[in-house]
Amino acid sequence: MDYESYLAKHEQNMEWQRKGATLSDKTARREFGLTQDEIYDAIEAGSLQYRQAHMHGNPWLRLLRREVEALARSRHGDRHVDRQQDTAELARVNREIRRVRSELAELEGRRSALGSRLGE
Repeated sequence: MDYESYLAKHEQNMEWQRKGATLSDKTARREFGLTQDEIYDAIEAGSLQYRQAHMHGNPWLRLLRREVEALARSRHGDRHVDRQQDTAELARVNREIRRVRSELAELEGRRSALGSRLGE
């Protein structure tokens, strides 16, 4: 194996370890609007790489996000994928807003308690 092919293989393996570069088959279905059959068909055709994983005894597939996005764009078009991604991002933003509001309420409660102890 020459050095260039070694580097290419190493870079490909690093992609599986990079944060956000992979997603589960369930997330791919939810985030990109794919069906399980479309995912399996793409795996059989060789257009999707996967790794099997298990959590609490339940099997699931790890997929590369860039390949899932390319599959969704080829199957459903750019507008559909963009809309699905925007919907998923909106859900993440709304979750974060709820979390921050909860944290703010907790901090205001602590501030009130400290203020009453200090006699303010």
